[in-house]
Amino acid sequence: MTRKYFGTDGIRGTANQAPMTPGIIMRLGMAAGEYFRTNTPRRHSVVIGKDTRLSGYMVEPALVAGFTAVGMDVTLLGPLPTPGVAMMTRSLRADLGVMISASHNGYADNGIKLFGPDGYKLSDAIELEIEQGMEREQDSMLALSTDLGRAQRVDDAQARYIEIVKASFPRRMRLSGLRICVDCGNGAAYKVAPLALYELGAQVFPIGIGPNGTNINQEVGSTDTRALKEAVKTHRADIGIALDGDADRCIIIDENGREIDGDQLIALIAGHWQSQGRLSRDGVVTTVMSNLGLERHLQNIGLTLERTMVGDRYVVERMRSGQYNLGGEQSGHIVMSDYSTTGDGLMAALQVLAVMVEAEQPLSKLAHVFEPFPQKLVNIRYKGKSPLANATVKAAISSAEDVLGSDGRLVIRKSGTEPLIRIMAEANDASLMNKVVDDLAEIVRSV
Repeated sequence: MTRKYFGTDGIRGTANQAPMTPGIIMRLGMAAGEYFRTNTPRRHSVVIGKDTRLSGYMVEPALVAGFTAVGMDVTLLGPLPTPGVAMMTRSLRADLGVMISASHNGYADNGIKLFGPDGYKLSDAIELEIEQGMEREQDSMLALSTDLGRAQRVDDAQARYIEIVKASFPRRMRLSGLRICVDCGNGAAYKVAPLALYELGAQVFPIGIGPNGTNINQEVGSTDTRALKEAVKTHRADIGIALDGDADRCIIIDENGREIDGDQLIALIAGHWQSQGRLSRDGVVTTVMSNLGLERHLQNIGLTLERTMVGDRYVVERMRSGQYNLGGEQSGHIVMSDYSTTGDGLMAALQVLAVMVEAEQPLSKLAHVFEPFPQKLVNIRYKGKSPLANATVKAAISSAEDVLGSDGRLVIRKSGTEPLIRIMAEANDASLMNKVVDDLAEIVRSV
């Protein structure tokens, strides 16, 4: 059955337009609460965190209304990174965790991510059952007046998260003497990220720490690193750390202003952990979008690369089933299951910093681990039915794959969060790669 509301990373859309309207959001709260409310006599609870978007003030109370209506108690965490919500779900023994965020999107969008009591994102099957519950008669889910849920706010969620993050950094090490620029994207980590780095001994130069409800990810953060590169230069920093709106991903900038993506970070951390015997398996998990250069590099050092569909939740599922403890995405989601159940940008940055401290070398000497294959990505917006179902497009894709052969890769997929077709190709021959992508993009646009 096709899902109506959930995409690859929860529910997402323009605020106050379907599916991100108060009515639909309240139905989601009721259906999710009903799914996780068991027949045990104890009180059932949900924790809710959010980023700094203006629409969070609409989404949060709509969820509270839905959850309390079916008899679930609600604990409101306030602004907190997505991994912090996952951690607090387990720490507070909640039945469910909710993060209100549209990640790297602009402020006009918002989204809802759900975590089970184990702190992991829900499976496709559970999300489908919740969607089915959203279509049920609401009166059948309502609790008795005497059994309504209660809502409360907690003040120490950020402090708890900071301590957990700091514990992921080697105890024998300090960040003393390091000059660190951190760009919080005016998002969920605007307080916790600078403070955690400072408490570990660094001299911190933060930007993107003035959220006003409408400036999240606006010319700052992991999707726009220009301001961070300038800050690294201005403050003569050793490293720049760019987080997205909910701080579950990061992009790193070295001391020369060069950007380091998630693939390079995975290669760096994998090599370091391999040398210390910390990898639970001789390999890592990434998605189909990770560069072929990463795969070849890992093979050269005796590690395998497992690929999944795009989305950190699919990376985590494969990590769990295969007992891997390191995985991630080119976009900067780095998942380290020894410490967290989902991607954590700040923890990933701390692992990079641990390599720097131990090696006593500048980041530019450490983090450009492999030479990436030439890669091109084109996004094509569409309306209505996906053009990937068109016979002409299918034939063009097959032909493009034949042209690239074994010396390249082609990935065509629908975005799980926007009406976009993403066309990505890699090849040793850059001119061939460009032609394949351009020709295929033209055909997709034509239909």
